[in-house]
Amino acid sequence: MSAPLGTLWGIGVGPGPAGYLPLAALEALRRADLIYAPRARSADTSVALQCLAGIDLDPAKLREIEFNMDPDRAVLSEHYAQLADAIAVELRAGRNVAYLTIGDSLTYSTYGYVLAGLRERLPEATLHTFPGVTSYASAAAALSWPLGEGKERVLILPCPETPQELRRDIETHDIVVLMKVGARLGWVLDLLREMGIAQHCAFARRIGLPGEMLASGVGDLVAGEAMGYLATLLVRRNPREER
Repeated sequence: MSAPLGTLWGIGVGPGPAGYLPLAALEALRRADLIYAPRARSADTSVALQCLAGIDLDPAKLREIEFNMDPDRAVLSEHYAQLADAIAVELRAGRNVAYLTIGDSLTYSTYGYVLAGLRERLPEATLHTFPGVTSYASAAAALSWPLGEGKERVLILPCPETPQELRRDIETHDIVVLMKVGARLGWVLDLLREMGIAQHCAFARRIGLPGEMLASGVGDLVAGEAMGYLATLLVRRNPREER
């Protein structure tokens, strides 16, 4: 008789100061036999583990895995297929696995690829996902910047490829949350200044971590200094109404 399958827990941590973690997710972390912690190929340590600073976890449980954000969809699919295969082996052996992801577990998260892969391989396994704090919610809280009031229309999206696309998005919404800005930050800031709205916008990078940058008003923000991973831009088309 085969051993019962283990459980996979998808857990969003951070982004930002340690402690941004639901109590139920903390209990799952402590029960896990293995904890997979993604690490960017260009980084020395896992940011997800940095977000768990101060939480007493057995180091022997930790498995840092290098994640791949190759723009080639075939390469990306193969990478996450291999990861799903590795986790499936652990679940078949009856071990409980926690998979960490930065921010909310299912909001523009690589965890979604892992989850889909495991559903194909082990449809009978228990796969439980805990919600986490999104990068934009963390940025708004750090800057005391309301994300939407009354009937304001909010758009959340990865940064478009052209200024024309972004201008159209801004002109048709009250607030735009820009994720995955990366190297586009220079022209994005130029567009906000051109539209005369830079003073209504806000920027956050690496909240609660080394290299943190917070800016309420981005008129003087220098793209070369602010560009980088874990950055979020909050765009407001009009000044906030006094209430």
